[in-house]
Amino acid sequence: MARPPISEEALIERYGPHLHRTPPGGWDAGLEIDRVVKTHCCFCGQQCGIKLKVHDNEVVGFEPWYDFPFNEGKLCPKGVKRYLQGSHPDRLLHPMERDPSAPGGFREVSWDTALNRVVDEIRRIQAEHGDDAFAMLSGVSLTNEKSYLIGKFARLALHTANLDYNGRFCMVSAGVGNKKAFGGDRAPNPWSDIPLADVVWVAGSNVAETFPITTSYIWRARDRGARLIVQDPRVVPLARTADLFLPVRPGSDSALFGAVLHQLIRHDWLDHEFIDAHTLGFDEAAAVVADMTPQWAADITGVPAARIEEAAEWWGTSATGMMLHARGIEQQTKGVDNVLSAINLGLATGKFGKPGCGVSTITGQGNGQGGREHGHKCDQLPGNRDITNPEHRAHVARVWGVDESEIPGKGLAAEAIIEAIHEGTVKGLLSICFNPAVSAPDAGFTAEALDQLEFYAVIDFFLSESGAHADVVLPGSLHEEDEGTSTSGEGRIIKINAAVSPPGEARLDWQILTDLAERLGRGEHFTYADSEEIFEELRLASAGGTADYRGATWDRIEAEYGLFWPIPEVGHPGTPRLYEGGTFFHPDGKARFHGVPFKESAEVVDADYPVWLTTGRVVSQYLSGTQTRRIAALVDQYPEPLCEMHPRLADDLGVADGDLVTVTSRRGTMTLPAHVVTTIRPDTVFIPYHWPGAKAANQLTNRAVDPLSQMPEFKVAAVRVEPAGGHRSPIDARDLDLHEGPT
Repeated sequence: MARPPISEEALIERYGPHLHRTPPGGWDAGLEIDRVVKTHCCFCGQQCGIKLKVHDNEVVGFEPWYDFPFNEGKLCPKGVKRYLQGSHPDRLLHPMERDPSAPGGFREVSWDTALNRVVDEIRRIQAEHGDDAFAMLSGVSLTNEKSYLIGKFARLALHTANLDYNGRFCMVSAGVGNKKAFGGDRAPNPWSDIPLADVVWVAGSNVAETFPITTSYIWRARDRGARLIVQDPRVVPLARTADLFLPVRPGSDSALFGAVLHQLIRHDWLDHEFIDAHTLGFDEAAAVVADMTPQWAADITGVPAARIEEAAEWWGTSATGMMLHARGIEQQTKGVDNVLSAINLGLATGKFGKPGCGVSTITGQGNGQGGREHGHKCDQLPGNRDITNPEHRAHVARVWGVDESEIPGKGLAAEAIIEAIHEGTVKGLLSICFNPAVSAPDAGFTAEALDQLEFYAVIDFFLSESGAHADVVLPGSLHEEDEGTSTSGEGRIIKINAAVSPPGEARLDWQILTDLAERLGRGEHFTYADSEEIFEELRLASAGGTADYRGATWDRIEAEYGLFWPIPEVGHPGTPRLYEGGTFFHPDGKARFHGVPFKESAEVVDADYPVWLTTGRVVSQYLSGTQTRRIAALVDQYPEPLCEMHPRLADDLGVADGDLVTVTSRRGTMTLPAHVVTTIRPDTVFIPYHWPGAKAANQLTNRAVDPLSQMPEFKVAAVRVEPAGGHRSPIDARDLDLHEGPT
């Protein structure tokens, strides 16, 4: 059983997270810089340009990259401090096997020993229980080349259908909605279109904290007179500057969007020419919203009817407009419905294919766009192809040089894989850059599942909370240690350049995978000399798909500051703005409206659990915190999770700011300090999710999933909140900084 070999405290003592405060040599080292490498940030989907300063094969600092057009040198706190994860005392330097008798619970082994153990366990489990009893989970902080390689590795070397990725917990509802509406999955506009919009509507996105550089594009629109609408249960920082704030209660977004469409139809704020020429299904969508009046929506959402009417008028009467949505409307059991109902508003007013017009998801993870295009999703093949489509399968089989029958079919999605592990039908797991112990819903259930694995191997550069369950740990590579490409939230393919090589015995991720493929007897399909060769094969595999990279080359990507797909042939300029001329990806070229009736979330408040819980991120932390919780300057900004609540709720509970409260859902309970603010609905609490164990917000969240996207319901849960007794003054992260590395 893949249980942690020693106590949580002992694992942290050895493997961290420890707080790294200074770069190699210290702040005043006066080091001579060997070279400055132009590359990109390793965190969110904005993929900001950055220049890394290198001394003696260590990243020791950074410089702004003013020429890169997306961020023009601007960076958020995470981007500024990202380089401090290099040369970190927690860095994994050697392959390890689980050994409860060893100091730290793992013992160092040779690469041959580690890789042979992994292969032996794969073969044993598959021989005893079938190929699909061994699963793989991947991450979208990886490059396009690694994403592509993992899809091929899982299908041909592991020969399992059960491969999925952590985008299943992030952008997948948007991806499904985009494909249903447009036939393809990409933001329809470059961010340079945002300043051209007369109305900018931000729905379910804390832009200023989670995508800070995007804020500058919105400000540019405001500078030329654009109106700003923000839709969120919290008055997030961007909302404090909004012209119109829509304080929706968690889980009610589609009701609000439906009422807006009702108003657009009622007042004939419609682009009939666009609807008739370029869309299908308008009558169905109109029929569904016929009774969705603003007053009806006000009763459900808590947003005054007058504000809904005003939002509809601004959107319907503006010449240009862009809606930007993110996890707030997507991480729900009706995330796809929410996305489709948002897209309906753009289609009804003809806001596609023109400057300053579009409805776009803001991609969350670093390569969340490219990572959902090239084949490490359970239902996908490269080029955003469908793994169940015979023509798509035949194309990829030709590129891979195999018979189509050798490619497994559709497998389980990420949460379903965890549930299959828990019930015992999936026995073994290989994961890379995925930390489900923190990022998956219902953390107690997830920990139980990981404990039950017969064998678990991880590829990573730090020992994450999930890695603590592993039988074998394979030390992989940081973002700045390998070459490759990534695709930003705009659909811009960019070049990642290696600044340093992996330290110790750590290896490049793709080399670990090709070595495993060789030992599994499929090495003839994985004979790559470098990442560029993988990219060249990716180009062929994507050709003709909706995410077509065929005409991209590494040289052009770098020389032109990125290329926007589709790029169907060499020399093609790329496609920054999709759908110009009103042609969409569906075979008939038309977009689809969808009728979206309102339905409640999987769980609603009641007498026992009377408060809504929603979760999210803070500016200084990223996802499960595997990287950012090791950088002291980021931890200093937000050292631990807080329970954000309105003064009215705090008064009802008899608690003050800093008092400890216990939050309980049907799945778990946690105790943490209250943070009393006026910028949240009185019926809602917010807890950020970046921490593990007793501090994990995902102890409380629901494993229920969207039936189409398989997205869990992170943004809506019913809880009760009670005083826990005691008060905690704000933590100084230095109090946590017992030492800067393992002893």
